[in-house]
Amino acid sequence: MKDLVIMKDKQAVTSSLQVAEVFDKQHKHVMEAIKNKLNSAENSAQYNSMFAEGVYKDKSGKSNPMYYMNRDGFSFIVMGFTGHKADGFKLQYIKAFNEMEQQVKFQVPSTLPEALRLAADQAEKISVLQPKADYTDKMLANPGLETTSVIAKNYGYSTREFNKLLHGLGIQYKQGKTWLLYAKYQNQGYTHVEPYGYTNSDGIEMVRNTMKWTQKGQRFLYDFLESKGIMPKVEQTA
Repeated sequence: MKDLVIMKDKQAVTSSLQVAEVFDKQHKHVMEAIKNKLNSAENSAQYNSMFAEGVYKDKSGKSNPMYYMNRDGFSFIVMGFTGHKADGFKLQYIKAFNEMEQQVKFQVPSTLPEALRLAADQAEKISVLQPKADYTDKMLANPGLETTSVIAKNYGYSTREFNKLLHGLGIQYKQGKTWLLYAKYQNQGYTHVEPYGYTNSDGIEMVRNTMKWTQKGQRFLYDFLESKGIMPKVEQTA
């Protein structure tokens, strides 16, 4: 039993002829089983993606219809085949599908157009992922504390707007003039509150607490905001 599974249109498939031969069935019966699936009113769209028409020539040179089927189509057709020998053949087919699909993952382009298409696809993936990598690498490379104003700027917000955003998302609340995390996010190592000295309008030296974000906290903010569809400017698409 050679070539249980072959490549066709960049997909691992077997044929109705091969299935009939391996499982000792008449080809017309395998064809009938496939046609019954395709002609069924229920799930017909899914079945159409599993089978493709083909043609083969018999010993007399006459062209006859056949079907190619992918792994899912094969599974549906042989599901009712029972017996010890049938189970053994099924296992051989599963192994053949696995091996062929594994080869596809590492397939080297055989023509210049295929190579160019692969290169273009890879470049597109890199262009999509690179901004995120740049931002997260920069963020994680900074071991120190970061102010909310700097993070807000990265997202294209003013400090006031960003604080209101985080408040609206249930992350922080304001106590006096200091923003603090709600209880569920406290004691997670996300922030550090430290005194901040400034001079008021009367020229008096004042001290108040200010909250800064740790590296862990910045990672938390990034993941949380990403889940809400809010991305840093560098990752926002035009």
